[in-house]
Amino acid sequence: RYLKSDVTSPRAQAFLTYAVSVHVGTRSGLDECRHQFALDKWNCPDSATQLRGLRRATRETSFVHAISAAGVMYTLTRNCSLGDLDNCGCDVSRNGQTGGRGWLWGGCSDNVEFGESISKQYVDAQETGQDSRAAVNLHNNEAGRRAVKATMKRVCRCHGMSESCSVKTCWMQLSDFRDIGNYLKNKHKQAQKLDTDQTRLRAGNSADSRGSILDALRSIAPTELIYLEDSPDYCRRNSSVGLHGTEGRECLTRGPGPWETKSCRRLCHDCGLGVEERRVHEVTSCNCKFHWCCRVHCDRCAHVVLKHVCVRRDVHEANGSRRRHRGHRT
Repeated sequence: RYLKSDVTSPRAQAFLTYAVSVHVGTRSGLDECRHQFALDKWNCPDSATQLRGLRRATRETSFVHAISAAGVMYTLTRNCSLGDLDNCGCDVSRNGQTGGRGWLWGGCSDNVEFGESISKQYVDAQETGQDSRAAVNLHNNEAGRRAVKATMKRVCRCHGMSESCSVKTCWMQLSDFRDIGNYLKNKHKQAQKLDTDQTRLRAGNSADSRGSILDALRSIAPTELIYLEDSPDYCRRNSSVGLHGTEGRECLTRGPGPWETKSCRRLCHDCGLGVEERRVHEVTSCNCKFHWCCRVHCDRCAHVVLKHVCVRRDVHEANGSRRRHRGHRT
């Protein structure tokens, strides 16, 4: 936070310049988190405020730190390449160099070095502690940024007579952010619990605690997610630690694979809850037509959607009893 007298300083101006991209990137990371864990017992923080309030270093918080850092880096990189930021642009540092047999570097490579640098300044600055949890969060932030680089793809354009492709120019381009989310979800499944010196951790000295973590980190690649604590019971609601529980969550009875079709068992039955079938009235756009030029007109259509929701068994049984009673009266 800056005082009015500080707004002309270079640091303050840089903060204001990139703050919108950082906010959008953090939101993109949390949105992707909710997509990746939509059918898991744990559901992601609702906001950046909740993200900053995470007090445990579990397998799940390792993912949310990584995807948030990746989201900020991704948004800054993309905005830079699109020319939305005044003081940066494409990465042309290798243009004209031979990249491989039959192709040269050229075009507009996404400037990930810029996105990485600014992401570090903003995201890592949130970790002000000197304890083991801060060290773990910083490691996972870096793993998220490395995921952006690891998923980049080389895009090429052909040149030559009738585009014979005798020569190609190629550049590096960001993948879809969904690809980064999928990459980090796999890293989450493989996340490693740190084997630390428990004697130093129990001593309660934050410097000793951080030292023990840094010793343990030397054996772990910076691309891997790490955590300190086992996950709590995500079935139960615990507002004091930001856990929503699975009551009220929607599950699927159909889907492309077993992960989707078994979600009601995972979210509801395994948590001691029942599954309630609900018919929900929704209104969506339909019968859309393009009118020259340039307008799209859509009708509004109402339809009933069947949803399945986790509910307490006593509520489920009571609702079932009321439905049977109504059916008997008719």
